Amino acid sequence: MPADASTSPTQPTASPLHAAVADDFAAVNRTIQAQLASRVPLVETIGQYIIASGGKRLRPLLVLLAARALGYAGDKHVTLATLIEFMHTSTLLHDDVVDESHLRRGKATANDAWGNAPSVLVGDFLYSRSFQMMVELGSLKIMDVLSRATCVIAEGEVQQLTNVGNPDTDETAYFETIQGKTAMLFEAASHSGAIIADATPEQETALQHYGRYLGLAFQLVDDLLDYQGDAEAMGKNVGDDLAEGKPTLPLIQAMAAGTPEQTEVVRRAIRKGGLDHLDEVLTIVRDTGALDYTRARAEAMADRALAQLDVLPPSRYRDSMAELAHLAVNRKA
Repeated sequence: MPADASTSPTQPTASPLHAAVADDFAAVNRTIQAQLASRVPLVETIGQYIIASGGKRLRPLLVLLAARALGYAGDKHVTLATLIEFMHTSTLLHDDVVDESHLRRGKATANDAWGNAPSVLVGDFLYSRSFQMMVELGSLKIMDVLSRATCVIAEGEVQQLTNVGNPDTDETAYFETIQGKTAMLFEAASHSGAIIADATPEQETALQHYGRYLGLAFQLVDDLLDYQGDAEAMGKNVGDDLAEGKPTLPLIQAMAAGTPEQTEVVRRAIRKGGLDHLDEVLTIVRDTGALDYTRARAEAMADRALAQLDVLPPSRYRDSMAELAHLAVNRKA
């Protein structure tokens, strides 16, 4: 077991983005601690470890900002933000088992430290706890949004699994996959934040779409950084997606724009997985303009997200949501 596994705090990476909702965010951290309590010590230990492993907690942040941007003055958004974080964390635990990952954000994954079975089961616990908190909110509409989201997320993960090693995956299938596995929870976070604040139908739809486009932008940049990012900053190795045989947009576009010879190299790399062709593939995705293409698609999604904020009154919360869209495409990790 990692030395800091039982003592790591659950504070996220500090960011000016959290300043507008600093008190709410502190309340979310306290609620996370309280809701991780279990009569089984290993559940708490692994839960604390994965939740404390870093990151900006963007999904719960979206809940808080969306609710406050619409003038919400209650405290149920704290519970909502916490359960969204638990849903996200459970998917991380499950994903790392499926992907056989050993590193996340520069630290050993839970499955690497404790094994696959405890990781899967603690992921199940966090999912179950999130639904307990959902019931506490007493909103059938929010339960509908989040329960549907869990199904879409699971479908996205299965779709990604079926795409592994398949060089015939096209751009449409790729976007369907990332909409499910990544953008859906962003969408559910901002959408449910709007619902809890009694948004108008126009505002609710706009914030739902804001989260969707923001999530797509984040995933596109994640996939871009896998071919040009800084390994130390990302907490994972450059080329991890290629090693797993994942046909992400940089590879899909490289095959579409490249010469027959370049296309065959990429197809072979996807089918085989591993890193034997990494240097060749890195050259190809750069020379074919695939990286520029992927960045342009990410920027287009961020612009769409920004456009949705026109339904909100001016406030520091809306400003932070706009900054999130800029962060999505300008980050290095």
